Amino acid sequence: MKNLIKICSIFLITTLTVSCEEDFLEEDFLEAPAKSTLDESTIFSTVGLARGAVDGILEPVGQTNSYRGRFIPYYGFNTDVEYNYSAGDEGSDADLVYYDAKPGNSRMNTDNNAWALMYQGIERANIVIRGLRNYGNPEPESEFGQLLGAALTYRAIYYADLMKAWGDVPARFEPITTETLYLPKTSRDSIYKRLISDLGEASTLVAWPNETASTSTVERINKAFVKGLRARLAMVAGGYQQYPDGVRRSNDPDLSVQEMYQLALDECQEIISSGTASLEPSFEGLWRKYNEEDITAGGESLWEIPFADGRGRVLFSFAVRHRSADQFTAQPRGGTAGPTPTVFYDYDEEDTRRDVTAVPYEWGTAIDGIAQQELVGIDTWYFGKYRYEWMDRYVTSTNDDGVNLIYMRYAEILLTAAEAANELEGPAAAAPYLKEIRRRAFPEDLYAEKVDAYVNALSSREQMFDAIVEEYKYEYTGEMDRKMDLIRWNLLSEKLDEEKEKLSNLENRTGDYANVPTTLYYKYEEDGYTLDIYGLERGETSNPGPEWSAFNWDQPLEEIINTLYRPGVDPDNKQFWPIWQVFIDASNGQLVNDYGY
Repeated sequence: MKNLIKICSIFLITTLTVSCEEDFLEEDFLEAPAKSTLDESTIFSTVGLARGAVDGILEPVGQTNSYRGRFIPYYGFNTDVEYNYSAGDEGSDADLVYYDAKPGNSRMNTDNNAWALMYQGIERANIVIRGLRNYGNPEPESEFGQLLGAALTYRAIYYADLMKAWGDVPARFEPITTETLYLPKTSRDSIYKRLISDLGEASTLVAWPNETASTSTVERINKAFVKGLRARLAMVAGGYQQYPDGVRRSNDPDLSVQEMYQLALDECQEIISSGTASLEPSFEGLWRKYNEEDITAGGESLWEIPFADGRGRVLFSFAVRHRSADQFTAQPRGGTAGPTPTVFYDYDEEDTRRDVTAVPYEWGTAIDGIAQQELVGIDTWYFGKYRYEWMDRYVTSTNDDGVNLIYMRYAEILLTAAEAANELEGPAAAAPYLKEIRRRAFPEDLYAEKVDAYVNALSSREQMFDAIVEEYKYEYTGEMDRKMDLIRWNLLSEKLDEEKEKLSNLENRTGDYANVPTTLYYKYEEDGYTLDIYGLERGETSNPGPEWSAFNWDQPLEEIINTLYRPGVDPDNKQFWPIWQVFIDASNGQLVNDYGY
């Protein structure tokens, strides 16, 4: 279990002060001098004080209306593989996930919402970056260099998330002054170019995973993550997205496909050749390690948003549902979202990622403290990557589980390399990266068929690209990265409409889903609470015997079909959330909403 972190963040938005925020990172950082004794020259010339200031950049992430309770639970829905169950209810939560958010959304339209708190983090980063440049002598392979690289990276994270949620946003790269208090939106093209440049600098300053004590955990910034984030932003900047004049690629020649994909490929190849990160040997092992809160650097996780035990709602939102306190958790939560009902049946039956990703049961109400797994119907699936039952500690908090959010893992590096190499050099150059991903997914005795023959048959750029799009699905369902990827591929509306058709076929047991059973049979294992299920696989239609109980597996799917996106809405016209009205009203006329809001 991670150590509780008490962090002294050394400033509020525009002035340097000292205030302690509890329960965020992973250690006790410093004994801070009295406020009156501190100024920038003292803070940023003293390693311990500067480190506290850098860590304070992330403090807004843990606020209730920031990433913790608003951005993480709602951004990234709905896609062709991920469905937020609030979409089935009219109201503010549904608006956020089925492409009909409004500026006055009651869940989001507060002055302490994610938008404001992201900018609070950016302002803190701006102050730190200025202070370290002026007083810290941040050179490569120095402690101050590591700190400046982290500050630049944290600022890039905030901006990357602002732009993927809102599109064009105001750009602030210096601390606020009276002259810059109110700013209009800036073209995201220029922001992407600035972030790519900043991350290029940061990559020269920070160490590789486990190269120094500062990079020994995935809660700290390391060179592999910085380069990976730079590659991700290059792929997004070079991809499709909605501009005020329509969905298109950037017109800026600096953000051309050739330039951006080459940058991404170069960064990914450097990460791969460094040997400082790698895939975990098994997919289930990766997610068990994650739920066990193993934060050791050098494996698959490259960086995680760090939450202490009393903060964070990742499992609270997305874990396999627990209906009551039971043998695994005192927090009866999880299950606000899950895979779309087709996902399980789209996997190859031999793919080891399937049963980890898509779970067809929940934990029922406990009797004498013990709950059983209970089937929930083909219309309700849960993300098996997040499981209280795989944790090493017993969560007792009412509202928070404290489990980190994986922001990037090594699988993305391989898939990005495959995608960029395919575009620039062709499918043969992409094949080795895709094969590495699939080797982890299938048993070794199936490599010849499921890895080598499958990938070698992808003889055109189009075939390889389509396979990479599918591989992202099998690898990343439940991590809420799919929406951004579909947007940059210009596939958002197409894949959502395709999913609606697939859901209809599944409901009617036609087309690719004609042999999906309509009845399941179940009994319990010797432990008394683990389900043994027959009939889940295609073609398993016979009754296995009198010791098995039958369960109807033929629920209607109209609600999901009708609320994957709101009827009458084109998701490509609503790729972003609107800026919330409270920020429009407080902008002195500088901010406006585009995209028909």
